[in-house]
Amino acid sequence: MKIKNHLQAFFGIIIITAFLVLPFLVFAENLVTPDPDPSSFKNASENNKALDKLKTIGKDSGYKEDISLATATGQVVRAALSLLGIIFIFLIVIGGYKWMTAGGNEENVKIATNYIKRATIGLIVILSAWAIWFFIASRLAASSS
Repeated sequence: MKIKNHLQAFFGIIIITAFLVLPFLVFAENLVTPDPDPSSFKNASENNKALDKLKTIGKDSGYKEDISLATATGQVVRAALSLLGIIFIFLIVIGGYKWMTAGGNEENVKIATNYIKRATIGLIVILSAWAIWFFIASRLAASSS
């Protein structure tokens, strides 16, 4: 019975995550669509008009094509910490739901409080990791300039 509950929670999290991630993939399109007949290629710049427009918009908004390793690492760390924050919120909601639906059963309340305690400990670890990363990144940025 417990395995079934854990599987339901796991698949629920997978489904919710899919709903959060899939919209970002829906609008992905190939900006350069090559014609299957090579003799019909007129000018390479005609195929890249949409890409050139996106580059212009990106430059106007402050995007730089050549980013440093530190910037790329910062973006990856920020994305990972955001994902972990979302997981924290889901665990808190699951723990709260289990607690509210415990119906006075002490064992279910104990399970729910364990969810909430573990999620809070995880959040503390995540924030500590972010603080260490920020400290190191700020020292590296100060020493490079």
